[in-house]
Amino acid sequence: MPTSENQSPKHRKHAALARPDLGEFGRHELAILGAPCGDIQALVARLLPLLAPALRVAYVDADHAAGDAAAAATPAAARPVPQVGADALAAELVDKITYRQLNTTRGLDRFAQTELLAHESLVLVNGNHFRARQQVVIVDPRKPLDKKLDRLTDVRLILLAEGQAELPAVLTAHLAAAPLPPVLSLADTAGIAAFIRQWYAAALPVLKGLVLAGGRSERMQTDKARLRYHGLDQREHTAGLLAPYCAEVYVSCRPDQVEDVPVGLKALPDTFLGLGPLGGLLSALQHDPNAAWLVLACDLPFLTTTTLDYLVQLRQPGRLATALRSPVSDFPEPLVTIWEPRSYGQLLRFLGLGYSCPRKALINSDIALLSAPEPAELRNVNTPEERAAAEQELG
Repeated sequence: MPTSENQSPKHRKHAALARPDLGEFGRHELAILGAPCGDIQALVARLLPLLAPALRVAYVDADHAAGDAAAAATPAAARPVPQVGADALAAELVDKITYRQLNTTRGLDRFAQTELLAHESLVLVNGNHFRARQQVVIVDPRKPLDKKLDRLTDVRLILLAEGQAELPAVLTAHLAAAPLPPVLSLADTAGIAAFIRQWYAAALPVLKGLVLAGGRSERMQTDKARLRYHGLDQREHTAGLLAPYCAEVYVSCRPDQVEDVPVGLKALPDTFLGLGPLGGLLSALQHDPNAAWLVLACDLPFLTTTTLDYLVQLRQPGRLATALRSPVSDFPEPLVTIWEPRSYGQLLRFLGLGYSCPRKALINSDIALLSAPEPAELRNVNTPEERAAAEQELG
């Protein structure tokens, strides 16, 4: 038998990918448990007006009554239309005008759950039926907690139902290893909403910068990233613009361009090839799927901190992205945009449907679309004629 010195390296079956930091249903999720289901539902209904529209809120619950009714339903021959599960129908999509309803027989494993709720920024969960990685606990004698302690893995808030003034000993003993979470009254809707907003803000994804410099500059007939409008080439100048706002700044490039990236800048070679700007963006999100990425094209010599200050200050992390409206087309400008971590799955979805245009993903997603404070700063320079005019204007 071979010794440890001459054993071959351990075979790696799967690629070592950085994974998005997701819970059971999403990136930001709270299970609410410890009270009757009706009280939990009522609490969520009270919170929604105070959380929206800054946060897109999903609610996860179980409907046992519907299951009981389905079991006692009339025979299939007596029904006028097919029913999901009762017939061979596997899925049904119904446009309810004010909302859409999807009925499916497909099992909701944790992958399907996060896929279906990928567009929502916050998921509130009825913790009596489902788990979430962080919890809000209601102290209510009608629902003793002693049999649910295994669900209390990361309690962030405790709510006291009417008539309750003290925490049960079983709960304080269970939470003894960590600082006691804040305690509020279940009736304090405004206070609970304020806590959730604060909790959400505390988990704000770090902002990283990406200079898109991997294009072939065919219209310019020379590498746009090497042009010098401000004494530095555009990779260096654009990275300098991003640096005050971002924890790290990378230069997106093709693999064959890595050695050409100026000293002092971090190269991020494309791992999604042949996709233009989408390839650079997806490569960044693959590199760190838990960061938000402030993306700038390298062909924007008029861009200043005026625009970037505005974009970063008005960032809406509850949306898939925060983008500026193009002064040319009135559509979102995808290459001066903050892409939140949730955009990774959406961009991959569009790629899977055969689309490589980041703008199309923005147009068809829940984003914050801002009017540019200085529209002229979004002016691209793509041709020799445009370059000559830009150099003259910039002095």
